[in-house]
Amino acid sequence: MTDASFQVTPRALTRVAKILSGEQAGALRVSVEGGGCSGFQYRYDLVEGPEGDDLIIEGETATVVVDPVSLPFLAGAQLDFVDDLMGQSFQINNPNAQSSCGCGTSFSLL
Repeated sequence: MTDASFQVTPRALTRVAKILSGEQAGALRVSVEGGGCSGFQYRYDLVEGPEGDDLIIEGETATVVVDPVSLPFLAGAQLDFVDDLMGQSFQINNPNAQSSCGCGTSFSLL
């Protein structure tokens, strides 16, 4: 479940599939937008499917899409799903992020 520029772990794809099974959506969109306490923030949306030039990462029962504007900010990054004592969440391990906030959804670039 890999693209040269963005990866999605099998654990994340399994969780996406579970979420999509109860929704009218066909994919999870991962995007980056301005804002947040560190300058940029990750956004997750359930969408019908890919659009235009989206990067499409497909598992057996799940699809993750990334728009071409967000992709440079996610180059070399990996989407994972973590279930630990702090709770359950999607997390992006991004080598381009110089710093991030405590919530893990906001970051600044190198």
